Order: sequence, then structure tokens, then C-alpha cells
Amino acid sequence: MGLFDWISGQFIDVIEWTDDSHDTMVYRFERQGNEIKYGAKLTVRESQVAIFVNEGEIADILEPGIYELETKNLPIMTSLQHWDHGFNSPFKAEVYFLNTKRFTDLKWGTKKPITIRDPEFSMVRLRAFGTYEIRINDPKTFMTEIVGTDGHFTIDEIDNQLTNLILSKFATILGQSKTPVLDLASNYEVFGTFITEKIAPYFEEYGLELTKMLVENISLPEEVEKALDRRTSRAITGNLNDNIKYQMGEALGNASSGGGSSAMGDMLGMGAGIALGKEMMDSLSQSTPNKSQPPKLPTRDNTMYHVAIDDVSEGPYDIRTIQRLIKEGSITRDTLVWREGLEDWQDANSVLGKLFGSTPPPLP
Repeated sequence: MGLFDWISGQFIDVIEWTDDSHDTMVYRFERQGNEIKYGAKLTVRESQVAIFVNEGEIADILEPGIYELETKNLPIMTSLQHWDHGFNSPFKAEVYFLNTKRFTDLKWGTKKPITIRDPEFSMVRLRAFGTYEIRINDPKTFMTEIVGTDGHFTIDEIDNQLTNLILSKFATILGQSKTPVLDLASNYEVFGTFITEKIAPYFEEYGLELTKMLVENISLPEEVEKALDRRTSRAITGNLNDNIKYQMGEALGNASSGGGSSAMGDMLGMGAGIALGKEMMDSLSQSTPNKSQPPKLPTRDNTMYHVAIDDVSEGPYDIRTIQRLIKEGSITRDTLVWREGLEDWQDANSVLGKLFGSTPPPLP
């Protein structure tokens, strides 16, 4: 190697970076001790940003394009270096390439069930998982707050931190949405948009933009799912009595078929048959009146009334007390009366008119 080849090898004429790893967020251009030649070509491709670091300080941030490294292209670096030779000599500086493309299919999920309040189930524990997408939107903040001097920074180095950030806010945001658990399955897309808007501001502190967050599944604990299945089955059969009769009929059918050949199956079938027979007998006895027994007593009126006597609310009184007060004359047709279900006080004649009809007139 000649002297001229050795000297030219000390200078870098082309600075560029092409990425085929799909997970690299920041790459430091390796100089290996070589100096950057004044007038060298710097290529910044689409979805890239180049950052010059001089003496530990960010000197310039370059957007996509082709740059010739000279004084007019790097005014900030010129003020930092104060080179007496006006950039005619080679200079040393670190060049970082930041990948500003969108990083997709990043996983998130709850490590443990999250307990939330639900308008239908009161309290319930949920598990959730999905994917999210990010990209670098503030290169300077990302470099100073996250990367530092790391020469090869990948998405794996920050993925766990971002996942923890999502989960720390997920329970609060889920509660703020006030969406019932049973309605979440049909609102995954809407809910994903909602939590993206709520969590995105926290990503900006790292110089990142949360572009999208997808909810793939929100599941209930196994015990709650079983209880929900039982509740659904009862709803289909109509009511609890019909459900019991249906189960008895199923037990009898299984016992009489080839599947009920064991002694335990025979006993279960017999028990179900006896229970079904008793149920049928009880139904017949209820439908056939028994002449030797008196009819059931009429249902007592348990309504309680408040009465305004001498402009003072007294009570509550049951219907028997009201009848007595009417007979004594303490309650007249014009007396104000209130009971549950009325919006305001009303005169006794409107509320208790039948009782006044059964009261004899006063003695002459």
C-alpha cells in the first residue's frame, strides 16, 4: 500500500446506513478511528434522521436528503468547533442514524388479572392482550432520554418498559371508559382507539409516538365464564323451574339410553324420575282445589302512609291505622296523604277514597 492510499484511507468520503434488521432503532456510524473528511457526502434516506454529536453535544439533526459536509451545511457545528482552518482539515464527530419508520406488531398483555368495577357484575377480574405500534417523533428527546451512547439500540431494549407503561395505565383507562364487560367484545376497535388517545401522551416523554394500539382479546376468569354459561342456559330455558324439569328430562333420557348402563347412572336416573314425579304431583295438587281445606287468606295491604295532621307529617301508618284515624275523624277527605310512588302530597279522598265510602255518616 502506498503512502497516498494510506492517507486517503484515513478519511471517510461517504456516510450512510442501510438497515435490514427490522428492529434497529438507532445505529452509530462506525468510524473506527477514521476522521470525516471535509466535503464528505452524507446520505440520509427516507424514514431516517441523522444526528451529529460533537464533544458529547448534539450539533445538528439532518432530515432525509444528500448533504455535503461543509461549513454552510453545518452552521451549528461550525460554532461549536471554531476551527481555524475553516473546515479545510478533517474533523472527528459521531454520527447516529435514527430509524423513524413505524415499528409494528409489538406485543402487550396483562401478567395478572386486573380487578375493575363493572355495572353488571359489580367487581370482576379481566385479562387482556393485543399489539401496538410506535415510531420516533422527537429524535433529540429519544437520544438524550433513552439511547444515550448506545451504538446499536434495538426495539427489544425498550419494549418491556413500554409494555409496563401500557399496563400501568390500562386499568385506570378501562375504568374511565365505563364500558360493561359484556359489551367490550363488540367494541374492541372503539376501545383500542380510546386507550390509544389516553396512553399516547405518556409515550411522548420518551420521544416516541404511539400510532396505534389494538385490543385482540379481553377475557374473564374461567370461573366467571362458567357462571356466565350457566346464566345463559337459564335464560334460554325461560325460568328456573323449566330449567330443572329440562335437566331431569335429560337425566332420564341418558339413563334409559345405552350411555346409562352403570349402577351410578341407574341411580341418578331413578332419582331424577322420582323428583320429576313429585314435581308433577305437586303441580296436579295445586291445579285441583281441595274442598276440605279453606282457601288462602287474602294478601294483606302492607302499604305505609304518611299523614299531614295539624301541618305536621306523622306516620308512616298501615291501612288498619288509617281506617281507625278516619273513623275517629283525625283524617278527613281533605287531609293531605303521601305514600311511596306518589310525586307529591295528595288529598285523602284521591288516595283513600274507598275507605271513606265504607265509613258511616256522623250521628245527628
